[in-house]
Amino acid sequence: MSDLEKIGVIGAGAWGTALAQMLASDGRKVLIWAYESDVVEAINRDRRNPVYLPDASLSETVRATADIANIAALDTVLCVTPAQVMGMVLEQLPNAPRDLVLCSKGIEAGTGRLMNDVARAACADSAIAVLSGPTFAHEVAAGLPTAVTLACGGGEAQWDRLKPAIARPTFRPYYSDDVTGAEIGGAIKNVLAIACGLVDGLQLGQNARAALIARGYAEMLRFGEALGARAETLAGLCGLGDLVLTCSSTSSRNFSLGKALGEGATAAELLADRRTVAEGAHTAPVLATLAKERDVAMPIIVAVSAILAGEKPRDVVAKLLARPLTAELAEPRG
Repeated sequence: MSDLEKIGVIGAGAWGTALAQMLASDGRKVLIWAYESDVVEAINRDRRNPVYLPDASLSETVRATADIANIAALDTVLCVTPAQVMGMVLEQLPNAPRDLVLCSKGIEAGTGRLMNDVARAACADSAIAVLSGPTFAHEVAAGLPTAVTLACGGGEAQWDRLKPAIARPTFRPYYSDDVTGAEIGGAIKNVLAIACGLVDGLQLGQNARAALIARGYAEMLRFGEALGARAETLAGLCGLGDLVLTCSSTSSRNFSLGKALGEGATAAELLADRRTVAEGAHTAPVLATLAKERDVAMPIIVAVSAILAGEKPRDVVAKLLARPLTAELAEPRG
């Protein structure tokens, strides 16, 4: 197998490591780039990533590198960096890969750009795709059945190239060409997962959690429509499916963050661990600003942003419950 038949993965966090292991499950060679030299050494020496995914045993065909230029020689590259540093990392590539698959869920702080816009600015010659859906890294690494949306900006021609490169017996991608919808679903889901964790941490009950999921999904649809996403995309794996997975599980870093906030911890102390990224904490204030600019009502997103900024969770919940009553299918504005 030549180097150009390898697949590259940029980012050796839990999700990047899990994707590398999944891709190597058929014997394919996978090259993964890590920022930390200790992670590179551990993967190559011990076949493990003790920092981010310690329980996974990695295939012999997964190799790690600290030189991102090695990734640039590959045709197919999955980018799995934290959303807020994706642009900075991609700008280090000496040349753009043919197919760049974005696997991070978020919106860039400061600019409000979706990840596909960030990637296009850095890799103008790449065909951009977005991989998103209900996925816990440890399950994907273990080979448990998983289905995702693979939204291809290059249309069916890109899908035809990527599906044999990415699909595996227990990892099933479904085609879409709605890149914006796939991105919005994942980004908003992260913030709603924090909200679900808050409900759990505040012990507000299962009724409240069900209501939050339904009303949060309505916010996702409203915002998606404002940006041109299709409702059917958000009703699929990358939107509703992903939300269902993370609404009640501490395996979700965003849910765990919200739960701890509800139990009395502060956002500052919870976000101090730089090696564990809850993307929703960065996305919430950006979403709240974008919703206000577009006159889209997103009260749950605004509430999460306020709590992350230091407001007391119970006070914010009280304000939410005191909002004027309206029809369920109404289309309120921000």
